[in-house]
Amino acid sequence: MAMDHAAAEGDHLAAERAAARFDVEAMKVAWAGSRHAVDVADRMARLVASDPVFRKDNRTMLSRKDLFKDTLRKAAHAWKRIVELRLTEEEASLLRQYVDQPGYVDLHWGMFVPAIKGQGTEEQQKKWLPLAYKFQIIGCYAQTELGHGSNVQGLETTATFDPKTDGFVIHSPTLTSSKWWPGGLGKASTHAVVYARLITEGKDYGIHGFIVQLRSLEDHSPLPGVTLGDIGGKFGSGAYNSMDNGVLRFDHVRIPRDQMLMRLSQVTREGKYVNSDVPKQLLYGTMVYVRQSIVADASKALSRAVCIAVRYSAIRKQFGSQDGGPETQVLNYRTQQSRLFPLLASAYAFRFVGDWLNWLYTDVTQKLEAKDYSTLQEAHACTAGLKAVTTSATADAIEECRKLCGGHGYLNSSGLPELFAVYVPACTYEGDNVVLLLQVARILMKTVSQLTSGKQPVGTMAYMGKVQHLMQSKCAVKTAEDWLNPAFIQEAFEARALRMAVNCAQNIGQAANQEEGSIYIIQHHIPFSLLNCTCSVLFGINCTSDDCAPCRFL
Repeated sequence: MAMDHAAAEGDHLAAERAAARFDVEAMKVAWAGSRHAVDVADRMARLVASDPVFRKDNRTMLSRKDLFKDTLRKAAHAWKRIVELRLTEEEASLLRQYVDQPGYVDLHWGMFVPAIKGQGTEEQQKKWLPLAYKFQIIGCYAQTELGHGSNVQGLETTATFDPKTDGFVIHSPTLTSSKWWPGGLGKASTHAVVYARLITEGKDYGIHGFIVQLRSLEDHSPLPGVTLGDIGGKFGSGAYNSMDNGVLRFDHVRIPRDQMLMRLSQVTREGKYVNSDVPKQLLYGTMVYVRQSIVADASKALSRAVCIAVRYSAIRKQFGSQDGGPETQVLNYRTQQSRLFPLLASAYAFRFVGDWLNWLYTDVTQKLEAKDYSTLQEAHACTAGLKAVTTSATADAIEECRKLCGGHGYLNSSGLPELFAVYVPACTYEGDNVVLLLQVARILMKTVSQLTSGKQPVGTMAYMGKVQHLMQSKCAVKTAEDWLNPAFIQEAFEARALRMAVNCAQNIGQAANQEEGSIYIIQHHIPFSLLNCTCSVLFGINCTSDDCAPCRFL
């Protein structure tokens, strides 16, 4: 990182880039996945950056009303440009991403359309998807209620079949049954996929999806029996306040029977509940897809924050002046590097594990279609665990990047306060992170309990089958260079993970009840901030080397 005085007085960023010891273009390709992806991303980024309609420099200063109007304007303009330029689906998706302003279109494309694709019959898809693709209807995803979020089975909205009219009656029986939080619901959406308890012939068949029209296509007014609106401002300036998260209540609203999403099950004209031949486990494919997208978004948000902090650290100079010379770049201080560089590495790690989850989605979908459910447990554990870990780590990292930029990071113009405010909801939506981690812990505990029976773990938990070796092994690292060998690093993490799982299982076995066991898991989760001494803490194993790179560094 050392630079001579001449370079220090010039363009620091240019000098740092010139000093890179890797091929920058090759790294771009590695990040994007292909040269084609790099080129498309570059074209779409330039298209957005050069269009004054998509400006964002004044966003944090707008009132909520003006911010929402700005969001509508950008969404309409983006759709106009997509049509005019005849952009491909890949190009259109990137253009919407670079517009970088949460809005109703996110839920329309990200939840409403996939729900119809995944849960609708072929006939239903032919009817509804063309309308959605042409924006003749605008959809949202109405699942979460005021009284229930993570506990989907506790939802209270009802959909009761009426054989006299061959339709369902959608109703909100309690205040807590009000749909609460759906993005796009507050102002924009004309339709919703509503999740409700299906009741027919006096029996409750659990939660099912229904396509329900909410507003008139003539004047956008709420339909009879539908009460809805915006739930108000959210955390931060700009940020998620551009999204019209809404509240929705139904007063005996009637819909035709064929607006129940019927790919997995249906109700006949006579009111009989019938399962289809399509396995319900296919819904897991949609879950994997959504969580894969969240992990990919984590890498994007983290990379933005790190980019800001790295560039600031290269430009900012503090202390170190000798004989009237220039001060030292903040980036050259080891304390700054030790806080910043692990976040940079994490951005790449999250990017590549997102690719792996994309492969897992394809693999799981293919196996489900072949009625092979062998990987469902692992798919759930991986997606739940990675969603929780990457979103929590990213939220914390954005805040750390703000601190790394000193007082300037607190300014809205740094981009970091708004980035933090717009990102932190990811720790809650699509599964509260603590709840998800407890689900992963239960799967790990189940796997540990099966080790004594001789049942061999598979997939990403296959390493637990080496229990005898890993419980006794010691770190084989002899020199600092040994840490460049991935095999050493992998075994260290395998040994640490297995020993923590076994220890956790032993302690939970002594708990009086499940609640006490859950509390133990939460209280004994070792946070990253505690990984600051030797290999015995970092990896849960005993290092045999006096020249251990992590121990020397920490």
